[in-house]
Formats: sequence, structure tokens, C-alpha cells
Amino acid sequence: MNTAQANPPTAKEIWNGIAGQNWVEAQVLLDGMFKRFEDVIVTGCLEQGARDVLDVGCGTGATTLALAEGLRGAGSCAGIDISEPMIDLARKRAAMSGSKADFICADAEDHPLGLARYDRIVSRFGVMFFRDPVRAFANLRRASVAGAQLAVIAWRDPAENPFMTAAEAAVRPLLPAHLCAALQPTGQFAFADENHVRGILRDSGWSGVTMAPLDLACSLPEHALETWLTRLGPLGRLLPELDADHRAAVIEAARSAYGPYTAGGLVRFTAACWAIGGENV
Repeated sequence: MNTAQANPPTAKEIWNGIAGQNWVEAQVLLDGMFKRFEDVIVTGCLEQGARDVLDVGCGTGATTLALAEGLRGAGSCAGIDISEPMIDLARKRAAMSGSKADFICADAEDHPLGLARYDRIVSRFGVMFFRDPVRAFANLRRASVAGAQLAVIAWRDPAENPFMTAAEAAVRPLLPAHLCAALQPTGQFAFADENHVRGILRDSGWSGVTMAPLDLACSLPEHALETWLTRLGPLGRLLPELDADHRAAVIEAARSAYGPYTAGGLVRFTAACWAIGGENV
């Protein structure tokens, strides 16, 4: 039996290991790719008069910092994430920009966030990895004031997001079985099923749950495609296990899968997501 397959790493181990470091090093690329989702969250908060905001799974802090800037001192904004390398970068970014955003390195599932503190709970692709999502969203609800709004974005089904799985599909024939197992979509798509998500939020006490499809055009520079392929996602985590020749063949196969998305120096794709809302009543 393959030990890695029998004992897969926890989310904390992944995001405090090579995955977290890779996301730190690709921060500029990722912020650019997903800027439109950041704009959706920030605009919604400001238009609805949010004053005390918690950004869950904040990563390197782009959305948290944008929220703090938008509030202009009229409120507070904190980001929470389990990844020490990403939170370290977020704090450095805040210090460099003079932002008042606060960052917490902890698991939002069980970290004591305080009672009735926030009037807005937001997340850009940060809520899909909880061990016990009902417990996590119950903890977030307890930290929310009466009438607080939930506004999170999560991926829909992998079949609706072929860009996100194209590399893995292309390289599967080139890999041994135990490494292919590591390419299976995991927590990233854990909120794809609408009924499943509604059940989580209902069982954790959120009311007025809404789920609306959110499809946004995204892009990255063509010259950054190899960084996307080799540093991020499951493929990036298994490449170090291959010898140089095998690794080169796998990277070339992955790159070829993105030909249909590439033109004019850009790699373009549509991100198929859920905009998920709720209220603490």
C-alpha cells in the first residue's frame, strides 16, 4: 500500500508546506487572475454598509487589504488563514501599505473569534477545505452579530471548470497509478453540490441561504502559464517526485492542454462558481 495515499496530508500540512510557499511566490499572478472575484466581494460589502468584516481563508491578503482600503477607517477588517507563509506575506503587505487590516494565523473552524463581533463574513475560495464545515460555519455564525451577512465564493463542479483540471487530465497517462490518485479533485470543489452546501449552512444555523451561479472571465499572461502548471494545484505538489526527463515530459503535456485557451499572449478561461449568501438571524 502506498503510504502517501493511505495517509493523505491534512489541509494544515498542505498549506504550511510546499503549497503555501508556492502560493506566496505566485501571489502577484493569483491576485491578477482572481481580481474580479475580489471586486465582487468588496463592492458588495461597501454597497451594503459593512463595518466589521472577516475574510475567511484570506491567503496572502488581497481581498482583506482591498476591503480595509474601501472601508477607509470607518470599520475594521480581519483575515484568517491556516497558512503561516501566506499570513506572513499578508502582514508584510499590510505593513508596507500602511493598511489597518489585521491577520490571524489560525483555523476558522475552531479558533475563538469572539462573540457577535462581525457584521460581514466573506471569502474568496477559502471555505471549501474545512474538516467539519458545519462546525466551521457555526463558529463563524457565533462570531457574527444578529443580522450579519455571509457572502462567500466557491467553485462549482469540475466539469464546469475544465481549465482547472485540464493539466491533470493531460498528464494522467504519463504517471504511475499512485501519483494519478493524487491528481483527483479534492477540497477545491467540495462546495460544488448546491444541496450539500445548503445543508451545511442550514445545520450550522445560517438562514436565508442563497446560491447564485457566478461566471467570470479570467486570464493570466501566457508567460506565466508554466508557473500556474508547475507551482500550483496537485500537479505542482507531485512534480518534485519525478526525475528530470519525466518531469519535462509531464510539463510539456500539461502545457499542450491549454492551447485552446491561449491567444494573443493571454490564457483566458471562465471561472464557474457559486455566490453563496446567508444571514445570521
